[in-house]
Amino acid sequence: MKPISVQLYSLREESKKDFTAVLKRVAQIGYKGVEPAGFYNYKPAELRKVVEDLGMKISSSHGPWANPTNLAEAEETAKILGLDIVSTGYGPNEFKDMDAIKKTAETVNGMISVLKKAGLSLFLHNHYWEFEKIGDRLAYDYFAELCPEALFEIDTYWAANFGANDPAEQVAKFKKRTPLLHIKDGPLEKDKAMVAVGKGKMDFKKVIAAADPKILRWLVVELDKCDTDMFQAVEDSYKYLVASKLGEGNK
Repeated sequence: MKPISVQLYSLREESKKDFTAVLKRVAQIGYKGVEPAGFYNYKPAELRKVVEDLGMKISSSHGPWANPTNLAEAEETAKILGLDIVSTGYGPNEFKDMDAIKKTAETVNGMISVLKKAGLSLFLHNHYWEFEKIGDRLAYDYFAELCPEALFEIDTYWAANFGANDPAEQVAKFKKRTPLLHIKDGPLEKDKAMVAVGKGKMDFKKVIAAADPKILRWLVVELDKCDTDMFQAVEDSYKYLVASKLGEGNK
């Protein structure tokens, strides 16, 4: 079983009020790690210390989101946080057609080249638009071929593209390059909120089994929005993964 982290974007509203309290409660729930999406009032070194003092690790980070203009900052931050991977991702316009994909791939390959010299790898987090078809293939299939050294944080819910794809098949396809999985559940209907992991339509036993255990490092719970209390959903998600023996926590 892989350790369970939480993408703190899920708790962004709570974090704006009291980020330290959020970290403490996440630790109390039992999460082994956190994936920051902004540091609020902390410097990277301070955040790492607080997280580790609470018995957790920084699994990965969505800050800073790498682009060709901030790679020095991304490199420095990753090393301070104790990471060897740097995040990035793109909007729908960057995957809308083959010309856009080729341009995106060129940018990504350029960043990979720079980060590689610093001993770092680049991983991409997806949304649903990368898993839409262009012709008879998915946009991400073309992109993956054009960027053979890119790593992936497969967001398994978005990879399902509202039921158009089997998310387990997508994880299996990219498993040799996927150190992180975003674990997100919901009705698989566009514009409808997510639900606690285990209460939606995703088959996580199948999805997680499709990953390569030698490559996969973390399961990262993320709920973009939720109609119920977000902290309760984050806690219920953790309890489901632990009780189902799909992931490992501190409790």
